Amino acid sequence: MSMLKVSHLFDRLSPFQIIVIFYISAVMISTLLISLPFLHKDGEPISFIDSLFTAVSAVSVTGLTVVPTQETFNTAGYFVIMFILQFGGIGIMTLGTFIWMIMGKKIGLKRRELIKTDQNRTTFSGLVRLIRQILVIIIAIEIVGALVLGLYFTEYFPTVGEAFVQGMFASVSATTNAGFDITGSSLVMFEHDYFVQFVNMLLLTLGAIGFPVLIEVKDYLTKKPGDFFNFSLFTKLTSTTFAALVAVGALLIFLFDRTHFFADKSWHESLFFSLFQSVTTRNGGLATMDVSSFSLPTLLVICVLMFIGASPSSVGGGIRTTTFAIMIISIISYARGKSRVRVFKREIMSEDIFRSFIVINTAIMICGISIILLNVLEPQFTLIQIVFEACSAFGTTGLSMGITPDLHTGGKLIIIALMFIGRIGIFSFLFIIRGKVVKDNFRYPKEAMIIG
Repeated sequence: MSMLKVSHLFDRLSPFQIIVIFYISAVMISTLLISLPFLHKDGEPISFIDSLFTAVSAVSVTGLTVVPTQETFNTAGYFVIMFILQFGGIGIMTLGTFIWMIMGKKIGLKRRELIKTDQNRTTFSGLVRLIRQILVIIIAIEIVGALVLGLYFTEYFPTVGEAFVQGMFASVSATTNAGFDITGSSLVMFEHDYFVQFVNMLLLTLGAIGFPVLIEVKDYLTKKPGDFFNFSLFTKLTSTTFAALVAVGALLIFLFDRTHFFADKSWHESLFFSLFQSVTTRNGGLATMDVSSFSLPTLLVICVLMFIGASPSSVGGGIRTTTFAIMIISIISYARGKSRVRVFKREIMSEDIFRSFIVINTAIMICGISIILLNVLEPQFTLIQIVFEACSAFGTTGLSMGITPDLHTGGKLIIIALMFIGRIGIFSFLFIIRGKVVKDNFRYPKEAMIIG
């Protein structure tokens, strides 16, 4: 197919469809890379379906694995996985455009439209500046995290080289909220090391809070003394919701398991176990303990938190924090007899409210159908194990009750689909078949319906 035909084909596609094509292409390339034998340890072959699963998990920065990373891949393999995590976490169009800029190429209107779609932006204003800032901030965070953890890990690993490889991988994995690890046991070996837990929680939060929030905080910290600065509604709502979910999640985890998992734990052990598990459900996928040790109510809370996921325009998936916040605020406003939805002295647009409910209901249907199919295909697992796995995949979280390696091919394909949808977002998924928007030339008469 000639370049001209490809160009005409892309002209007929919507930005959402093109983004999906780019992510599918990234998965295909990643699958090829992960399949390369010289990236594996001796005697550790990996099947095509397992390569595909690992590739989707890396591109979607989920962290669910059907093969143990540290046992399957060598050091070169670790670096390839880190490279894939960068593309998956920061965004295909963001990194692709940055490379385009380095080559001195002009960023045209079509590419700007794709960046806007990939980063959930509403305007074309400042997109190139946005790309630069995202790259600088994320890479700076990862470098600092790698240095801090690398130096600290010299106490845990026999050589400085191994300590820094572990620190670098841990920093990239935490910042991109990927959940991959090369320790062989996630962060369980650091269950009593609160410094490592704190650094990881910080990196997980910086990755999941959303790029616009990080940029606004950077602008606030670097503004001239006396200059007026006002945070956007997005930053206010995202930060508040994110903090509330972490706090409420940690509290519920502790309350539901205070007589179970936490029965023999000290107050500081209980605090860090609860807080870390709440933070990691935002999309992290890292764990300081075996989550299957929790009681059923706690596991259900974690499922809800994973389903909500991270913030928009971040490294994470799920329905996103602002979607959840708008739904809750809308319900409260309606219950109080309000005709408009207001928050932080701003009014939420009706279209955004409508979009939020579309996202939530579509996500519930997708996860519900997936859970039913998984129950049929994987009868050896309990319902809570399957619900947990499905929510983890859709939220691109990566936590598991240990069933991932034992999934059959059909089950793996369902989890792959959930991870992919969770990463590209519900709207991109819905718009795969929608194409370009065509305005109606007429409207039907309206008629009231009986609801509820």
